[in-house]
Amino acid sequence: MTPKRLLVIFCVINLINYVDRGVIASNGVNGVRGNCTQDSHIICQAPLGIQGDFDLSDAQDGLLPSAFMVGLLVASPLFAELSKTWNPFRLIGIGLGVWTLAVLGCGVAPGFYFLAVCRMFVGVGEASFVSLAAPFIDNYAPPHKKSMWLSMFYMCIPAGVALGYVYGGLITQVFSWRMAFVIEALFMLPAVVFGFLAKPLQFKSGMGGQKPVDPSTIYSDALDSSEQAMGDSEEGEAGAQMSVRHPMLRRYSTKKPFLATLLQGVKRCGKSVGAFLVDLKELLTNGVYVINAVGYTFYTAVIGAYAFWGPRAAKIVFNMASADEVFGADTVLTGIFGTFCGGVLLDRIGNTISKAFGLCAISVFFGGILCIISFLMKSQLAFIVFIALGEFLLFAIQGPVNIISLGCVPPREQALSIAMGTVAIHIFGDVPSPPVVGYIQDQVHDWRISMVLLSCLLFVASMAWAAGSMMPNNTSSTPSSSGHHTDEEINALLSDTGRAAGVKTMPQPQS
Repeated sequence: MTPKRLLVIFCVINLINYVDRGVIASNGVNGVRGNCTQDSHIICQAPLGIQGDFDLSDAQDGLLPSAFMVGLLVASPLFAELSKTWNPFRLIGIGLGVWTLAVLGCGVAPGFYFLAVCRMFVGVGEASFVSLAAPFIDNYAPPHKKSMWLSMFYMCIPAGVALGYVYGGLITQVFSWRMAFVIEALFMLPAVVFGFLAKPLQFKSGMGGQKPVDPSTIYSDALDSSEQAMGDSEEGEAGAQMSVRHPMLRRYSTKKPFLATLLQGVKRCGKSVGAFLVDLKELLTNGVYVINAVGYTFYTAVIGAYAFWGPRAAKIVFNMASADEVFGADTVLTGIFGTFCGGVLLDRIGNTISKAFGLCAISVFFGGILCIISFLMKSQLAFIVFIALGEFLLFAIQGPVNIISLGCVPPREQALSIAMGTVAIHIFGDVPSPPVVGYIQDQVHDWRISMVLLSCLLFVASMAWAAGSMMPNNTSSTPSSSGHHTDEEINALLSDTGRAAGVKTMPQPQS
């Protein structure tokens, strides 16, 4: 598996995931609630799509894009931590298998609550690779093209959403909205097979001149020397029947008493939890990481609400008969070119963290102004032009913002950095924003006001990134010389946690 092929495969998986996001937001699949208005005469709108079939209010409808985040938020840190001890491609296969079944469930959902639960499990599919793909790309991209490679991966987000708009609108002209989900699941099946059968590449450790670390064998480093010696020297029936060279097999082929084995398992579990807490503490005390997450959260809140409500707002405000296709084409073009240009520009000016912060701040500030202007326009053409320019600038930050997330932490924390960043931007960003915008619209009944108020959050994101560009010592990151925490680091944090909870910790034996 070459790095370029891996990049292409990750891009395809990312594209399919975000096509699903666009489908659930498209006018064809999402539909409208049946209603009648009375002016000079009575005009009735037939119920269409999900909202029509299940008779959902805008606030209820806004919960659907948020529901799938539940699975994403819970599973992202879990997959990031499991990737240290398990084959990451198998984890992706498992997650995408769940994604496929959940999407099929969306297609046969008998009611709103069943559909909402299925959307939660769809989030697991994205979580299975969202924290693993970016570190692989960061490791294997040519240094002078790193931002461009990451931008190619992240440009699949707007491209996928936009294609989902178009696909959702077209498929419902021929079939039911349910068929859109069934076809999605069929397209994801090859990715599931790939996850289970592919031979993984190795993560680079970040240590100059040393052999890359295989993610599937990282756990062996946690074994103490006495346990390794015992595993190497043991022979017997189990050893004669199968190879025990792999640490995961060796520990189960020993003849230690059950209680001792159980205690060792508890000890290893404690070390894993302790290592996770140490990594999490380092992330939360990393000022560069935190300020970037704050900016990205406000940005994601706007982009998420645009993705869900944008076609609806454009259709009503500008009387667009084909809002899905127009908004989708606009988003896919600006998403691809904006994301690509942002990555290339950062590579040209020097892909340092300070310059990435500055690029994010400037692009989002002017992008926000253009988006606000677009919703205040009177004509369709003026709206399309200004929203296209605004989205071009907004999507330009996809590469730089992830360069910051990956560059401000040591290699061992990159997967967790992406995972926890994903948790933050969703739980505080595009999880609450669609239902909040839906609630605002239910109150003001004016999409111009609702979308302008939403767009103002982009200025908060710009200010956060501007502050980040002025932070000291943010021009580069120094990778850790080790991929693992020492027992002293882990025990110290567990001891502090125990004292905070009023729990006594056992003294450690002296070696």
